[in-house]
Amino acid sequence: MIQVTLITVGNLKESYWRDAVAEYEKRLCAFCKPQILQLKESKLPEDPSQKEIDTALEEEGRQILAAIPPKSFPIALCVEGKQFSSEALAKKLESVLSEQSHLCLVIGSSHGLSPKVKEACRLRLSVSELTFPHQMMRVLLLEALYRCFGILKGTKYHK
Repeated sequence: MIQVTLITVGNLKESYWRDAVAEYEKRLCAFCKPQILQLKESKLPEDPSQKEIDTALEEEGRQILAAIPPKSFPIALCVEGKQFSSEALAKKLESVLSEQSHLCLVIGSSHGLSPKVKEACRLRLSVSELTFPHQMMRVLLLEALYRCFGILKGTKYHK
């Protein structure tokens, strides 16, 4: 069975985000074995310097790199990543899954991802040019994955 690991940095504080993530995680079970790993976000002062942000990203990056499952296909969500339509992303995932059975998607903290994590990932993905809270990105990404699997399986979800 296809495995999908979602590595995220930071916790979901609001129950509505947790509920939405749980709903899509449940839906994804029809297509794959989903796993969500929440890593600890580095503590930063109210108005951090760039050096403090870089240090935090390095620390978070070490955690992320250690959590990426071996033999998975790691995908980094980042603003400079490639954008796909739902159909094109489904086709890309189908191509990847024809050779590997484990996807690993990485969402960083509100400051993003360390360059080392981006380099370690085999694809950089951008969901939109718009800026979203990273808590919302979890839901958007899980919905996009659910939609992609639905497209590949020919369900009526994607219209």
